[in-house]
Amino acid sequence: MNDLLTYLTHLFAFDSEHPLLFTQFHFWAFFFIVYTLFCLIVSLGRKGRHMGKGRRLWRNGYLFLVSLFFYYKTSGLYVGLLIFATIVGYFLGMRFAHLANREATTGTSTAKRRRALMIAGVVVNLGVLCYFKYAYFFTDIFNTIASTHYSIANAIILPVGISFFTFQNISYIVDVYKGKVRHADNILDFGFYTTFFPQLVAGPIVRADQFIPQLYKPFFLGRRQFGIAIFWILNGLCKKLILSDWLAVSFVDRVFENPLLYTSFENFSALLLYSLQVYADFSGYTDIAIGVAMLMGFYLPLNFNSPYKATNAAGFWKRWHISLSNWLKDYLYIPLGGNRNATPATYIIPAVMLVVVLLMAKSLWLTLVAAFAVSLLVLLYAASPERKREFDTNLNNFDTMLLGGMWHGASFNFITWGALNGIGILVYKWWKTKTPAARIFTVILVYLAVKCLYHWFPIPVLSMFHFAFLVVAVAIILLNVVPLLWGGKYRPSRFKGGLVTVWNTLLTFFFISFTRLFFRSGSNLDPAEANETAWRTATQMVERIGGQWNWSQVPAILDNYAPVFIVFLIGMIIHWLPDRFKRRYRLWFASMPVWLMAVVAVATVFVAYQFITADLQPFIYFQF
Repeated sequence: MNDLLTYLTHLFAFDSEHPLLFTQFHFWAFFFIVYTLFCLIVSLGRKGRHMGKGRRLWRNGYLFLVSLFFYYKTSGLYVGLLIFATIVGYFLGMRFAHLANREATTGTSTAKRRRALMIAGVVVNLGVLCYFKYAYFFTDIFNTIASTHYSIANAIILPVGISFFTFQNISYIVDVYKGKVRHADNILDFGFYTTFFPQLVAGPIVRADQFIPQLYKPFFLGRRQFGIAIFWILNGLCKKLILSDWLAVSFVDRVFENPLLYTSFENFSALLLYSLQVYADFSGYTDIAIGVAMLMGFYLPLNFNSPYKATNAAGFWKRWHISLSNWLKDYLYIPLGGNRNATPATYIIPAVMLVVVLLMAKSLWLTLVAAFAVSLLVLLYAASPERKREFDTNLNNFDTMLLGGMWHGASFNFITWGALNGIGILVYKWWKTKTPAARIFTVILVYLAVKCLYHWFPIPVLSMFHFAFLVVAVAIILLNVVPLLWGGKYRPSRFKGGLVTVWNTLLTFFFISFTRLFFRSGSNLDPAEANETAWRTATQMVERIGGQWNWSQVPAILDNYAPVFIVFLIGMIIHWLPDRFKRRYRLWFASMPVWLMAVVAVATVFVAYQFITADLQPFIYFQF
């Protein structure tokens, strides 16, 4: 009896060392029990082809309580924070409905009260997020600027997935306020929307208008949907265990832990491999979440669409973390003014960031250079008023990426990463409007400028840029001149799907991988030391990659890490396969007889788990 009580206590207690992960047996045992009871509730509630209102409430309420238990097993007592967010969101939704009904019946305007409530709801959600996620960051900034030594006495542990359920709550509050979606009928329905466990701790971010209507639909799981759901689960497990965890443990983590112990080629390779690792990690979680949700009759939005097929930085963000990109567009970019105009926040956001950086740097030369650059930019656009709208649009784009970087983490590495992605998007928007002659002239001019700077200041970062711009210049010249030598008028369509697409895809992949230097350096760190440690790691990797390369070592490195590079190459080839081909083998799997599907599933799981070489790695996006 005592042994049974001990087991049950362990089963229902929170263990910070062993949270419920999709890649653990404990999760699948948990899901098996949950799904069995779910099927029982659904089957008892069916009336012909429909589910009664009462049983639908039982289903939603049951999954709400299950999701709270799942989050408790993941984050312990922080489940109280999730309950608080749920109560606030539900209360505001009901108040919006009550005020709207009062306005309709009495004719008295309640617009100001509803707007005040909406703002209060957003502020409360963002306030909680900022406290847990950015307290150390803001304290560090203040200490650096004011030369003080304030510290946060009690360690603040970041609740898992707080950014995801916070953004989800904000979308509900704003959408109900705008009348885009009807408020949830009761606290159990809304709690289910807020806490649905497959996507609770790492997304995708489910918008109210996408998910709440599903709460009131009857359960349906067809034969093909079942097969597709199993495929997504298996696909996610393979991505996570093979392309993410195994690459991380076997190579990537080693290099990032101490870049100076490894060669320039190894540091550069670690950046490329990390791009595949982080994609496989996050999209693997999303695939499993989509599959698990589909088994229960719910559909989560697509969050990834082969992002490394993108041919430019803007296209990448239409394929990567799509739910976040759309959320930022609708709730940040458009309110900032979008492509229409600017708002005060359009200029305040970058101005505050710039002032903070300059105050922390405490460098007169950097301040003078920044003042000159800003003045030049202002004069340039003041002299051309017709381009102000274009300037405002670009600044709104940049602000969105800057804050998107800050959403990912509380360190300047993440802000730098967001800023670089913003610059990449702006460069692409400028580039696509230029003629071939203007492009050639620009890349040659930039290359010569970097070459001169490198001659005067031979530092690693300029060495790296010097080589990169040389390659870009040669490629742009060849891609624009060779067609002319072949005769005929230059028509880019001749090379669409050919050399130009391949070059643009590879260039985008290398650019995104370079920005990940700052993303990875700031990940998996205690917020109290994130700024200093992350920047040191990034600096050391730049020193290595921009330093002297010993090409004679490359064959030996490729030989020593042959399995790692082979898995990386296979992963990238699969990623670059045509979408039509991927769709075909998904449908082929979903159409298998159940017995054959079971055999394939068991074999896939067996092979995937052969790649486990250490403790299972937590999902990277748990920290966001």
